[in-house]
Amino acid sequence: MPPKQQRGEATVELLLDAALRVYAEAGEQGLTVNAVTRASGVSLGSLYHHFGSIDGLVDALLLRWLDRLLGEMVAALRHARTARTGVRALVRAYLRFVREHREVGMLLHSSRADQLVMTQAARLRETQEGRLTPFSEWVGRHVERGEVAPLPLPLIESLVLGPVVGACRRWLTTGDIDLEEAARILPDRIWRSISAEPE
Repeated sequence: MPPKQQRGEATVELLLDAALRVYAEAGEQGLTVNAVTRASGVSLGSLYHHFGSIDGLVDALLLRWLDRLLGEMVAALRHARTARTGVRALVRAYLRFVREHREVGMLLHSSRADQLVMTQAARLRETQEGRLTPFSEWVGRHVERGEVAPLPLPLIESLVLGPVVGACRRWLTTGDIDLEEAARILPDRIWRSISAEPE
């Protein structure tokens, strides 16, 4: 890789890391161009060169961490032998990720993330297709085996992830949910909602 490209990638990393630090310390309102350039030591011109705007930087930060979260969820599925153990692994991987990366969890469950999903859902699906395909294939295999109910994939995604996202949001905002308890309870409850043979 040419030195100029290496410097560019290093600058991008500095800006993304600084943006997350600023967000963790000052919240969404404090995530400004000036705050990020001050925290990163990178010039205003470089931020605009690499991301176009503070919105472009925040979108890139969201996509970076969404990709990591999806990667951990897909990795959890790879080791599951049955649909039921797959649901358990997926739910626990999501909850563990948020518990271990609280500031990232705040960002991924923020109104800003919701806005990005609402306005750019098609683009997000396209950019994350490589991460989402293994989940789609996993669901398809278990539907064919008669383990998972033959429901539309978006509905299965909602049934599996909806309760997990809701639990994480409550843990991040009000703190009245214990994520370890959620990791024990939610997998079986979620499994019942998608099982081909409800218990």
